[in-house]
Amino acid sequence: MLQVGTPAPDFTLKDQNNQEVRLSSYLGSHPVLLVFYPLAFSGTCSGEMAALEKALPSFAAAGVSVLTISVDSSYSHKIWLERESWSMRMLADFWPHGGVARSYGVFNESAGFADRGTFLIDRAGSIRWAECLGPGSSRDTAVWLAAVASLDDG
Repeated sequence: MLQVGTPAPDFTLKDQNNQEVRLSSYLGSHPVLLVFYPLAFSGTCSGEMAALEKALPSFAAAGVSVLTISVDSSYSHKIWLERESWSMRMLADFWPHGGVARSYGVFNESAGFADRGTFLIDRAGSIRWAECLGPGSSRDTAVWLAAVASLDDG
């Protein structure tokens, strides 16, 4: 996993609407919370994403953009978002399979998907806070909000 103080690798991935999203297009104006998760429609991931959806207004109020990333296709993301009535942006690290997760050091080679990596990136593009949990663990959005609250982004 990339460590705090490391420059965040830039990337371009497609979202649930098949639109390209580039990390660097957010930087300079907004900190970004990257949330890697293993797979759409799975139990733990569904619980985490539901909690994240509820917390999105708090992240927006803090001026933080939230991007979620998995190896699922943009089509899977679109169906999942529609089924759950979620508004977040989901990015497909589909091809090359897990390439962005690998660049952040959170790709689980034996499982073929990302572990639960979370990175708070400041406006300058540096990782300011990070955590990584295994697939069976569940993260807490309150921890992410605390990291955002401690971010002094100038």
